[in-house]
Amino acid sequence: MADRRPLMSLDEVLQRLIAGGQANPIKDTETVSTFEALGRILSAPVSSGLDVPPADNTSMDGYALRAADVPAPGSVLPVAQRIPAGVVGQPLQAGTAARIFTGAQVPPGADAIVMQEDCEAIAGEGLGSVRVNTVPRAGQWIRRRGEDIQLGSSVLARGARLSAQAMGLAASVGAARLEVVRRPRVALMSTGDELVMPGQPLRPGAIYNSNRYLLRGLLQAAGCEVTDFGIVPDRLDATVAALAEAAMGHDLILTSGGVSTGEEDHIRPAVQSQGWIENWQVAIKPGKPLAFGGVRRNDDDGAAIFMGLPGNPVSSFVNFLIAVAPVLRAMQGAAVSLPRGLAARADFDWPRADRRREFMRARMNETGGLELFGNQSSGVLTSAVWGDGLVDNPPGRTIARGDAVRFLPFAELIG
Repeated sequence: MADRRPLMSLDEVLQRLIAGGQANPIKDTETVSTFEALGRILSAPVSSGLDVPPADNTSMDGYALRAADVPAPGSVLPVAQRIPAGVVGQPLQAGTAARIFTGAQVPPGADAIVMQEDCEAIAGEGLGSVRVNTVPRAGQWIRRRGEDIQLGSSVLARGARLSAQAMGLAASVGAARLEVVRRPRVALMSTGDELVMPGQPLRPGAIYNSNRYLLRGLLQAAGCEVTDFGIVPDRLDATVAALAEAAMGHDLILTSGGVSTGEEDHIRPAVQSQGWIENWQVAIKPGKPLAFGGVRRNDDDGAAIFMGLPGNPVSSFVNFLIAVAPVLRAMQGAAVSLPRGLAARADFDWPRADRRREFMRARMNETGGLELFGNQSSGVLTSAVWGDGLVDNPPGRTIARGDAVRFLPFAELIG
């Protein structure tokens, strides 16, 4: 019998997932080396204990001097000192120049840098002289103290995911260690006696368990600690036992397949016996079925979040990106909404309007337009490898070549 439940919008689902009080932020934190912090979520802001740069310095190899000492091109000044990076020079005397190298601190008294390409070195006694072939402007090629970051300013906010750039920024203010949220602990399990693992003989009626690899990779890319519970037999007692074990020590239990009301689908009654579950029909394509609930732990009053994804691999993939990933971000205290994405030109036609919000696999071409994978079926996993993001198409909208569409890169969706 067809499922007649009304479809829920994705925005409504995300609001219920996050506001329902289940995806509470993880309170446990840990301190890690900034060198090992890639992808972690900050549990405390990072403030600067110094000005960056800490002193005026040169952005060019050349000569430090007083602009007033070069009234005309061709002026010659004696070179009084040589200042490599890491060396603090002496105060510059009027009428002299200092040979200086990129990053070196500008000596007191100098107010301009002339790059070496605009100068001619003249051999002579000591460090010789320099002919300056251009009239400098006061302040040129000088990076001022605190120009980038000022003492006491916040450079990274609580809840920020640490990219390579953020790690470099933290290091630039001397932060050797960072306080971050503990990684989410996720129990991953598959259901279905038809599933076999790659490397095993593929008996009649069986399929290889691609979702186990797909979801494990997505969870790892999202910064989770994953416990793989393998394939759970299609029996209620086995499913109940696996869920009870998974709830202990895990924040989230993630399954794929087996959440319908069929006689061989035991996930729903197993979760209900130990907690609660809701089956939602979401107005998205691919996807639609999504289960959400909680499994109580035996040792306390808490519960592990339960999320059940569709069995079709692309549906499972898309539902992870648009529903599971936001929950994981919420658990780590980060933003939970979908990325803003970017506006891009459609280099395809999509004349079939659907009542559901569509997420179509696409990739950016060399001219900056989007190409669409030819087969958008929920079982075609090659589309997720071929593409580099999703076209987020609102319900009821057709697309003509040249239209502007919203594009969500996979990298942003995963986090």
